[in-house]
Amino acid sequence: MSTPPRATPPRVPPADRGATRIADRVVAKIAAQAAREALTAPPEQAAAPHATVTVHHDIARVRVSLELAYPSDLAAQCAAVRGRVVGRIEEYTEMSVPEVDIDIEHLHSTHTRSAAGRDRRLR
Repeated sequence: MSTPPRATPPRVPPADRGATRIADRVVAKIAAQAAREALTAPPEQAAAPHATVTVHHDIARVRVSLELAYPSDLAAQCAAVRGRVVGRIEEYTEMSVPEVDIDIEHLHSTHTRSAAGRDRRLR
């Protein structure tokens, strides 16, 4: 006796199968890592970049807080961070990123750091 062939369920189009939701905190971690990658030479005592993200549908609004070395080209560093953050979020999540706000929390002076190091060694 042979078994009857199984009935295969009808194919459901991918759009009708469900949805994937990526949590805001996951997108924020992607943004913070991207900001860290964009800073070619972060100050030694600087805190790691921190990001907060608000996602609405497939649109992510990002705010990155970071510390930068001074003197340096702050605008170029911020542009590099924005570009890397937008690229990584779009690549990994396929979300649109219309804005990346950057808060420079603190500037670390290379002159002050080297002078402080010299003072400690002389004592």
